[in-house]
Amino acid sequence: MKTLIRLTAAVLLLAPALLRAAVSPEEAARLGAELTPLGGERAGNADGSIPAWTGGLKSAAEAGFPNYHPGDHYPDPYANDKPLLTINSANLTQYASKLTEGHKALFRKYADYKMLVYPTHRSAAAPQSVYDATKRNATTGKLVPDGNGVTGAIGGVPFPIPKVGVEVFWNHVTRYRGLAAGLQVGQAPLTAGGGYTLVNFKEEFYFQYYQPGMTEAALNNILLFFTQETTGPARLAGEVLLVQETLDQAKEARRAWVYNPGQRRVRRAPNVAFDNPGTNSDNLRTSDQFDMYNGSPERYEWKLVGKKEMYVPYNAYRLQDGKLKYGELLQKNHINQDLARYELHRVWVVDSTLKSGVSHLYSRRTLYVDEDSWQILAVDCYDTRGQLYRVQEGHAMNYYNLPTLWTALELVMDLSNGRYLALGLQSEEPKSYDFNIKRTPADYQPSVLERRGIR
Repeated sequence: MKTLIRLTAAVLLLAPALLRAAVSPEEAARLGAELTPLGGERAGNADGSIPAWTGGLKSAAEAGFPNYHPGDHYPDPYANDKPLLTINSANLTQYASKLTEGHKALFRKYADYKMLVYPTHRSAAAPQSVYDATKRNATTGKLVPDGNGVTGAIGGVPFPIPKVGVEVFWNHVTRYRGLAAGLQVGQAPLTAGGGYTLVNFKEEFYFQYYQPGMTEAALNNILLFFTQETTGPARLAGEVLLVQETLDQAKEARRAWVYNPGQRRVRRAPNVAFDNPGTNSDNLRTSDQFDMYNGSPERYEWKLVGKKEMYVPYNAYRLQDGKLKYGELLQKNHINQDLARYELHRVWVVDSTLKSGVSHLYSRRTLYVDEDSWQILAVDCYDTRGQLYRVQEGHAMNYYNLPTLWTALELVMDLSNGRYLALGLQSEEPKSYDFNIKRTPADYQPSVLERRGIR
């Protein structure tokens, strides 16, 4: 009985942190004042190496390209910048305090690995409607009792002033990426010798959470709809994945189906989650590593470490430039680092450790999350022995015609065997992302899948 009483008391002590509104009205008033509308620090840092946020790039015209045509690859507004410094294995210790553990491991493993660090541009921006909704959510958004879902929020970030680590995770999962989009992208699983066979995808999403006039009740617990059709190579072409992602995963886990062209049938796909292998990734990523980190946080304990100034991939316009060939970018062990851009930014550091009694390929993951957008920019992934195993990078840029900050390329680099996965490749695709597609939830139902197969 005494043990039961102690356990009950412990639960009651934890419950307010999981059930409360994120912040008071007084704290929420800081948004748009000393904080950015999404919760970042508006001011720059002490020495000016991180400038103040002044609104980011809110349109193609503000980026310097008033004649930009939606769907074209994005011209680089910072193309004339020169690197401020180059970090390599020789001067690593000088800059180590501003590097992730994963990046330090890459320097130690590969003698030719380097980082070109450029001037910092806080380019992140979002539509005013997202800012308005975020301010409303700040006082109403709540975690469900176990932290495995969100309630009381719609149309914006739910926790712009986070108090616990899992709130930062949900900010990433719910961050704005447009209302709907069609994507043609490549994925390259590289061998240790640098060889690869390109896999092509046609992807779509419909972000129900951000649709104008949407209410939490009308969501029916569906955050977004997503389809991924494999279009090449021929031996893989025709498979289609459909995901209906839930907002409260404690109430219902994500729904997923796969259309198999060989069998010409649609089947439920409950394994599209957690550490099951990602689609056609040659076992180089888990399902929950797509979009840096997705799905349910339920298998981990979450700790908000705090905020830190770090060198992270940012404003990666060169990686989606239509003139760039994949062969120039994809090299042995890591991408061509002469093409990658790193900047000094403040990031939220969140540590997640695997709960006792559950399994996952990764026993611990440390997330580095952009303060201006809630985009995860890097993740350190540890194996079951507690050793650093894989390193993720999200090379982000502002899709300024929306606007939103999102990745131009994602990488999962395996320190154990010298292999890596590049996903979201855009530069050789005929068009960049099409954010003007017209869809409804009816387009993302299992009954529609068979018509999506290409053979």
